[in-house]
Amino acid sequence: MKRTPFLVFFLLMQLLSAQVQDKVDFTHAEVFVEPIPEEKKINGSVTYRFDVLKDVDSIFLDAHDIDFSSVLLDKKSVPFTSTGSTISISEKFKKGDTHSIELRYTAHPKQTVYFLGWDDDTKGDEQIWTQGQGKYTSHWLPSFDDMNEKVEFDISIKTKKNLTVFANGKLLDKKEYVNNGITWRYDMKEPMSSYLVAFAIGNFEKETMLSSSGVPIELYYEPKDSLKVEPTYRYTQHIFDFLEKEIGVQYPWQNYKQIPVQDFLYAGMENTGATIFSNTLVVDSIAFKDKNYVNVNAHELAHQWFGDLVTEQSGEHHWLHEGFATFYAYLAEKDIFGDEYYYWHLLETAQALANFSGEGNGEALTNSSAGSLTFYEKGAWALVMLKERVGDANFKQGIKNYLNTYAYQNVTIPDFMWEMEKASGVKLSDFESVWLQESEFPFEEVKRFLMEKSPSVKSYFELQNQIGGDLESAETILQEKWATLNSEQLKHHLVLDYGSKFSTSTISKMLKTENLKVRQA
Repeated sequence: MKRTPFLVFFLLMQLLSAQVQDKVDFTHAEVFVEPIPEEKKINGSVTYRFDVLKDVDSIFLDAHDIDFSSVLLDKKSVPFTSTGSTISISEKFKKGDTHSIELRYTAHPKQTVYFLGWDDDTKGDEQIWTQGQGKYTSHWLPSFDDMNEKVEFDISIKTKKNLTVFANGKLLDKKEYVNNGITWRYDMKEPMSSYLVAFAIGNFEKETMLSSSGVPIELYYEPKDSLKVEPTYRYTQHIFDFLEKEIGVQYPWQNYKQIPVQDFLYAGMENTGATIFSNTLVVDSIAFKDKNYVNVNAHELAHQWFGDLVTEQSGEHHWLHEGFATFYAYLAEKDIFGDEYYYWHLLETAQALANFSGEGNGEALTNSSAGSLTFYEKGAWALVMLKERVGDANFKQGIKNYLNTYAYQNVTIPDFMWEMEKASGVKLSDFESVWLQESEFPFEEVKRFLMEKSPSVKSYFELQNQIGGDLESAETILQEKWATLNSEQLKHHLVLDYGSKFSTSTISKMLKTENLKVRQA
């Protein structure tokens, strides 16, 4: 009870801050950063241009653990207030005016910027990289934790000559200094949310290719991994060309680049035009069979449309990011590896979701606190079934209309559903109820769908029914059918389900005669 007044005050301040920021529009940022890795800090400056939409008497930016040495409003020094998490300037700003604000600062990021290898004796493996997912770029760059503020960020980064810099946008030039320093200057053409601003620094080389539509694609790697470039980035151009065609909207940025870094926190992150991913996905051709970058590659590229071009307004609309990226990555894999791979992978995710839901853990896609399984896999399934509901042509037209209508803006689930209803002429309230608002996963519906689409999945469920609970009969029943089963995915899953009941002689025979997929099972 004693904390209630503070909570009310905090919520009131948040509301007032949002109201203030709605009255100004930050449009452009000129950023300069110089990491000092030995001290794990960043010296920087940023100049923002902003338009005043309504009369307002203050502006603010998010800035965590940042010390400011200078604040200039329209090139004149002004007083400011820094709280350790924000910086604000109190002035009378009139509707219709345009201003600039220049901030010079030193950041001491406790997160978001990671300095690796600078405090050991090993030379050549030093790296710096960022991970701003959600709202964390303000730990190294005064910016906006609210992803609804979209800005064109042009970034310059100063570092040592022997290091490579990777950042959003097109590299304009590199300026060398006599003290062994070099500044890499990058240019963006379109606005984006702050959390998608990123850079990486280290000992990297790159190969470059062009998409069929002429977009430059840069593939970075550490020199020691030069022989792994092809298997790591295998199918990259194929994926790019497929997604442009399948989505129906051209790639929205100047170029696309990808870089693998050490100890990355996730599989990958879709910074605008500049994906950073884990170097555990850097593989040779032998390892490619067991673990590869194809799915993550397609997933992060799909985010360039779904998340970067159109961005959720808030967490309850997160399906518009992760569900869509997962879905289009699956379609890209289907195009590469075939229908069997696609439908069996969908079955695996459906089974995981059914088990999760059956244990009482089901989550609605509109739940902002839902977990990855829900947003990614249930989200992808929702799109699979929506496409089935409205038809391929209507689905594709709806996607195209949605992206074109809300390009470089923020969106909600109702925005997307309205575009799908207009494109298809189909009322989708019942679909929303089952797939977006219900916590349960409709396994029987997706089971029917899979059995209609895939003869081998149909055989799988028929054999399951035949064996039933009599697991001791599994080997006899499957031996009678085995020679007629022509799907390695089907055999793989049957071995996973019933292999513990197989005799030693049956297992020995399979290890000698079956293909890799079955032997792995």
